[in-house]
Amino acid sequence: MESHARVATDKAARYMIQLAKHWSHKFEVTYDETSALFPLPLGTCRMVAHADGLDITVEAADQEGLARMEDVVAKHLDRFAFREGELKYNWTRA
Repeated sequence: MESHARVATDKAARYMIQLAKHWSHKFEVTYDETSALFPLPLGTCRMVAHADGLDITVEAADQEGLARMEDVVAKHLDRFAFREGELKYNWTRA
């Protein structure tokens, strides 16, 4: 199962890299300046940073896992974006 969100922010690369560095202490994270791959116990998260936003795709085995992945990713990104306020995530499930 898969879910996608486009988060509007002009600091997409910054937040993505901060999250990658944070999670790299626990997981085998792969990232560069524009994209990241996070293989987590619940599922997988892929991010692509653009000048005006962050594309996020999460995958999980079931609806419950997908909801948890959406929540975990959003809460972690919001911590890095605290100066900007809570980011808006409009998750669309495929």
